[in-house]
Amino acid sequence: MATIRDVVEALSRRSGVEAVVVVGRDGLPIDSRAANGLDPEGVAALLPSVINAMTQLGDAAARGEFGTGVLEFGRGLAVVTVLNADALLIVLVQPATNVGGLLFDLRRHRSAIAGLL
Repeated sequence: MATIRDVVEALSRRSGVEAVVVVGRDGLPIDSRAANGLDPEGVAALLPSVINAMTQLGDAAARGEFGTGVLEFGRGLAVVTVLNADALLIVLVQPATNVGGLLFDLRRHRSAIAGLL
């Protein structure tokens, strides 16, 4: 049976992925894999407040619960996903990476990934 570590490892092997961090709502990393000197603990600490802001935005815009978002930065993308009430996922990718397949897989397998926690 797969573990959350197996999922993090598999996601980190995708083309263009620089970091994968599974984060508790308390901002502590549950598991991570990062390359190029990225700081998974620093990313994990900030992610819950980002998700809270996205939730407030969804409420204000009458869009419902926040599930997944793609954030674009100068040096790449951040794909953020709510796995369940207790866990979040962030995948950092290089700028030119096509994240369509990643988004599809995260949507399709979100409950299975959450079940591993």
